[in-house]
Amino acid sequence: MRELNLKDLVKIDDYKLLARILTRVENDLPGSIEVLKNLNIDYNIPVIGITGPPGAGKSTLINSLVNLISKENKRVGILVVDPTSPFTSGSLLGDRVRMSEQFTKSDVFIRSIATRGALGGLSAKAIEMVDVLRSAGFDYIIVETVGVGQSEIEIAGLADITTVVLVPEAGDEIQHIKSGLMEIADIFVINKADREGADTFANTLQKLLKQNGASTPVIKTIANKNYGIDELLSQFKSLPVSKSDLSLILAEKAKQIMQARYIKALNKERLLKDIKEGMLQPAFNLYSFIDKWVSQIENNI
Repeated sequence: MRELNLKDLVKIDDYKLLARILTRVENDLPGSIEVLKNLNIDYNIPVIGITGPPGAGKSTLINSLVNLISKENKRVGILVVDPTSPFTSGSLLGDRVRMSEQFTKSDVFIRSIATRGALGGLSAKAIEMVDVLRSAGFDYIIVETVGVGQSEIEIAGLADITTVVLVPEAGDEIQHIKSGLMEIADIFVINKADREGADTFANTLQKLLKQNGASTPVIKTIANKNYGIDELLSQFKSLPVSKSDLSLILAEKAKQIMQARYIKALNKERLLKDIKEGMLQPAFNLYSFIDKWVSQIENNI
């Protein structure tokens, strides 16, 4: 990557350079910490989290949403968090294909990141990469994750506005929606609202929210027909960027990043070797062993 004054990262138009910066950060390549330490992060840029089960039409929804935002001459950065295979550690990165029409637009930047086994489809790297995008002068940043059950809740630690996308077929399971999901959702979207049972599902969800003392908007959309997309964008504009004290948000992000660096410092091969050697000692105690290891890691981080 060519030399770059990172203070000039704001409103960068060279997307190839931005992609290289993100690659450096994502893979902890030399200089990545310096990149992060020199970011000029604009916390007024809204980060919109869009989550929901596979097949809910999240990518199509984002595609229609970005088309509408583009008409307003706004710049959009999109981070697609793809689930990593538990068998190969590979990621499908398929959402980039489903949003292929956006790649020719000069005001749209799309990047995929694998979950790397993080619960809920997010990783500490996603937090760092969003901060890079927040330093690049976008008007909106959209983060898409796959959520199953309560795992969607992790996106609340990253996004300013959390959107949970559901489909009418989930109607039979509406009573099983976890209260935690109710608490983190700023907007519920019932996509594919032209399907049977959509109105009943939306009404049932609204009643359930009301019973729990929530006034969360429920918006019906048909993403592939652009129905309801303008209402959804209006809701995004009406919600505040920061839902709570910024210090609390930053503390949660700091915790996740520090946990990730701590885990990275844990060399599993060396751990196994030391365990085998320790077991040869008559007075071996697992908890004494762990305490010693933790001290060594903390001294090396």
